[in-house]
Amino acid sequence: MVVLGIESTAHTASVGLVDEGAHVLAVASDMYKPPSGGIHPREAANHHVEVFPSLVERALALSSVRPSEVDAVAFSQGPGLGPCLRAGATVARILSLAWNRPLVPVNHCVAHVEIARVLSGLDDPLLLYASGGNTQVIAYSRGRYRVLGETLDIGIGNFLDKLWIELGGTFPGGPQLEADAKTGSELLPLPYSVHGMDVAFSGMLTAALALSARGARRPDLSYSVEVTAYAMLTEITERALAHLRAEAVVLGGGVACNDRLRGMVRGMTEGRGGTMYAPPRNLCVDNGAMIAWTGLLALRAGQSVPVEGSAVAPRQRTDLVTTPWRGS
Repeated sequence: MVVLGIESTAHTASVGLVDEGAHVLAVASDMYKPPSGGIHPREAANHHVEVFPSLVERALALSSVRPSEVDAVAFSQGPGLGPCLRAGATVARILSLAWNRPLVPVNHCVAHVEIARVLSGLDDPLLLYASGGNTQVIAYSRGRYRVLGETLDIGIGNFLDKLWIELGGTFPGGPQLEADAKTGSELLPLPYSVHGMDVAFSGMLTAALALSARGARRPDLSYSVEVTAYAMLTEITERALAHLRAEAVVLGGGVACNDRLRGMVRGMTEGRGGTMYAPPRNLCVDNGAMIAWTGLLALRAGQSVPVEGSAVAPRQRTDLVTTPWRGS
């Protein structure tokens, strides 16, 4: 069985193909980069519409898979930016109808869990999901994935992007801030906003900009933001591990590519006698392969939808999606 996956929740348009042995046959991606400021959903959607035809062709060519050999088409149903989701869903519907193949909706957050789970070989890990619009600690229980903790305001990636742009940089801010932080050394005081199992970043954004206005060195500010924000994420992840009496953590999302975050979570997990796994960076960021793999799991469990029932769900929560392939 081979499934083609369409990812289009935010800035990245991606097409992936995966087989039933969880082999990633191809990933073809293209990220929208605004000329200034952050993402404008409509402009990003227009970008996706323009690049998806060539991405589909490239993914098929890279995988040496013919359309007749594709068994289903999966797409990101949500959560995400509405215009971007609709662009990807439209492509998926067209392919489903043209090839006469089942159409499978996939929750974007669940897809991050499932690709990390199969690549790691860990049966039931905890997921720290850190991306632009999402920041969650996720675990499986009784038929679906449960959110044990999450951001109360903005996602960690959006926070880093907003800060970097306000400091005079360009989108995407996270990788550039990471490079800047490597030359910082002074830990500046910033709000440490952990509320039980939840976190908040807007106060840190305000405080960081205030420090910048008072003359703080940008490398020190970048370093301090990373250390403080990632310590917050590591703390709620450790609390979730203790609550579940679990041992394994996997990472997902674009911010989970950050070396400092990976190192902090790895140190915490291994210090408890556990295991931490981070997917390769091209499968940690948003990608079509994770949608294809989760779509394959859903299809094997009997899940698919007609075209007329394939509306996107921009606010779809992780914990409202059933996962029958996981069992009870």
